[in-house]
Amino acid sequence: MRPDGTDGVSELTFLMLDVVDEMRLLQPSASIQVSAQSPDAFLERATRIIATGFGQPSVFNHDLIVRELTRHGKSLEDARNGGSSGCVEVGAFGKENYNLTGYFNLPKLLELLLHDGKDPWSGQQLGPRTGDPRAFRTFDDLFGAFERQLRHFVAIKTHGNDVVERLFAERMPAPFLSLLIDDCIATGRDYHDGGARYNTSYIQGVGLGTVTDALSALRRHVFGTGAVSMELMLRGLEADFAGHERLRQLLLNKTPRYGNDDDAADDLMVRVFEAYFGAVDGRPNTRGGTYHINLLPTTVHVYFGSVIGATPDGRRAGAPVSEGVSPVQGADRQGPTAVLRSVAKMDQVRTGGTLLNQKFTPALLADDAGRRGLVQLIRTYFRLGGHHVQFNVVDADTLRAAQAHPETHRDLIVRVAGYSDYFCDLGRALQDEIIARTEHQAV
Repeated sequence: MRPDGTDGVSELTFLMLDVVDEMRLLQPSASIQVSAQSPDAFLERATRIIATGFGQPSVFNHDLIVRELTRHGKSLEDARNGGSSGCVEVGAFGKENYNLTGYFNLPKLLELLLHDGKDPWSGQQLGPRTGDPRAFRTFDDLFGAFERQLRHFVAIKTHGNDVVERLFAERMPAPFLSLLIDDCIATGRDYHDGGARYNTSYIQGVGLGTVTDALSALRRHVFGTGAVSMELMLRGLEADFAGHERLRQLLLNKTPRYGNDDDAADDLMVRVFEAYFGAVDGRPNTRGGTYHINLLPTTVHVYFGSVIGATPDGRRAGAPVSEGVSPVQGADRQGPTAVLRSVAKMDQVRTGGTLLNQKFTPALLADDAGRRGLVQLIRTYFRLGGHHVQFNVVDADTLRAAQAHPETHRDLIVRVAGYSDYFCDLGRALQDEIIARTEHQAV
């Protein structure tokens, strides 16, 4: 988009896409920003590259990005000249210091509240005492305890961030960068000390799908049907479902799951989102700006899962949690359009970026009809208010073969989170997580 709001796609755009297609570079990572005005030919050229299967370019909704940035206080012209960078985060290019300050483990909060604020992994009282979960009479009682844990740890997180921000401002100035960012010279302040025109701090929420499905299981089976007592649920979680496989299968298969266009689950996703947004958004940072939220994991969803025990959605202890705003791996069973409708129920304009992964088999995008369908899928998601979507075009059998015989698959590139990488260079846990993502195929 040009500064006056008109379409910014040009002949140079297509030349750059040709280079992306030919070079297949991991870095710099390629993305496109699409507005309602963008010609279909632009998206169609990009989908031909996506169909080759190296995870690029990722696709962003520039109309929504402009709304996100103006909500954060940017001028309309600065917002139109801005966009996404890094993974999915947005900023006013050349005019803003926008920092990703670290990740926030949403499912861990649920584990803490189910143990009255005590961490079963370390044995330490990490969170506030929110009560014995066996004493909760309603689901609202439980969710209120979740919100108390959330507010407690957001306060700790932002306090730690403030200390780090002042360390950078006072001890680690960036004079060269300050020359390049608007208003640092005019204000006489360093880039790290509030000199930029805009100053934003983001906190990245992780595990939205996992915590949604876990809460859905508790609401349905403990507080709804009463088929599972809280005591039985806690015993099953403590045992990592050993000796409780019937319970685990009930949780996995008879629970409303996020990503299936099912309001019984999706309204809980929205409730978690609203609680997280309310705890973070608008808090002041030390540079004259404010905090906002992102929902992206990079690869920390694997590590976060490794420090969480079994969860009420049937997930086993140590398994990765969900990534970005994507559903739990394998939990979305109604096709890609149902995923998009579920995710779009979140008010993404109030974020600074969300990350959605989808995985298609190569056969689905092997012809013009399949690629045109992908164009319309993207258009529809963006009309619904989606911020970002990216695609792996590879089948699970190929990935398993690469695990078994990496020497013959050294050129296999996959989309991980906000970046692509060689599949054989990833750790085993991350490889397994990518394989486990739902695979959409032609029928």
